[in-house]
Amino acid sequence: MSVQPPGSPKAPSPSLVGGRSRHRPQVMAHRGASRAEPENTVAAFRAAVAMGADAVELDVRRTADGVLVVHHDPRLADGRVIVRTVADDLPRHVPRLDEALDACAPLWVNVEIKNDPNEPDFDDSDTIADATIDLLTVRPEGDDRWLISSFRRETIDRCRTVRPDIATAWLVTLLDPATRESILDGLVSDGHGALHPWVGGVDIGLVEQCATRGLVLNTWTCDDPDRMRELVAWGVDGICTNVPDTAVAVRAAG
Repeated sequence: MSVQPPGSPKAPSPSLVGGRSRHRPQVMAHRGASRAEPENTVAAFRAAVAMGADAVELDVRRTADGVLVVHHDPRLADGRVIVRTVADDLPRHVPRLDEALDACAPLWVNVEIKNDPNEPDFDDSDTIADATIDLLTVRPEGDDRWLISSFRRETIDRCRTVRPDIATAWLVTLLDPATRESILDGLVSDGHGALHPWVGGVDIGLVEQCATRGLVLNTWTCDDPDRMRELVAWGVDGICTNVPDTAVAVRAAG
């Protein structure tokens, strides 16, 4: 692993973390085109590309032998815990991270690191962040193809320490309106480039608060065309959706 030297973190690329220099909003396929194909599979990622999405969001976990794979839940459908199962024993539809990233090309990818204290694969040392960074940095595309997110703030903080050239985003459900300005200020001061709030917690005030700070706001998970139109009108930077073809059509309609 190559750790960056100490000093002020480099600001993440705004063109990657939400498209302020691209057309907005960016359409992010949630676990791929997961309404059309099984989620977090190569088929779902390829479908997202075919539907005209700008990006793919996917979930990363680690197996018993340290392989990074793409799966939302800590357990397989048969109940086996992924972190206690070697990679070669996983079902064929569960891709390794490298395979998934290949299937997402040429789109940029939101890599969500799963690291929940309430799940069996919780890693309080955040070595999964180091492993994810290692894999991304040896690939040929360059750092600006990746956006790393997590619900665990310490995990994205670790990513900023290890590789500040890769943009990071904090996933949240709801933010208290009384404290969210200080939270957003903290994200900026720590070098994070984006906030990823649940769509039910997004209002125009939050959009404006993020915009004034240069924070990208990518919201999850919106499948309703009317709500998409509202978000477009408010100026959100990205919409994560199970139906990227619908979001592309809504955006095209203005």
